[in-house]
Amino acid sequence: MKITSLAQHDIPEVIELMKLGGPYIRPRTASDYWLYATLFSSTCPIARDNRQLVGAIMAFHSQDNPDDLYIQDVITHPEHRRKGITSALLDTVCQRATVLGAVRLYLTSEPDNTTAHNTWTRRGFVNVPGDQDFNGVSVISDYKGPGKHRAVYERQL
Repeated sequence: MKITSLAQHDIPEVIELMKLGGPYIRPRTASDYWLYATLFSSTCPIARDNRQLVGAIMAFHSQDNPDDLYIQDVITHPEHRRKGITSALLDTVCQRATVLGAVRLYLTSEPDNTTAHNTWTRRGFVNVPGDQDFNGVSVISDYKGPGKHRAVYERQL
């Protein structure tokens, strides 16, 4: 497996990979991925097995709060799961976050995404206390706008 930073020539494959992440992950537009590859490539690692794209993380170092690095999307190709790809990508993001001076990784998840909850807590992330509970997951109401309640997870570096 080889991990590299997202590049513009990877965009069509990233879009196809993200299509496999439904219902919780949906591909962004080619323009969005162009932005990520152009301005955030060092925090958007991708993984290849031989030449096949098998995993990706889209993450962004905050300009307003440089202590934070936000993880937007994480995906591993369904045929390549449980092979350490997500761990390797996450390690890459953690290393880059440390170099950038970030001290906290955080992400959000849909309240009913129990697989995400289990994955993130297993990887050392803490479910941030919210104002409601959804099947044992703490949720912050309207976190991403009206009606967009989210479970928030963070990990100190």
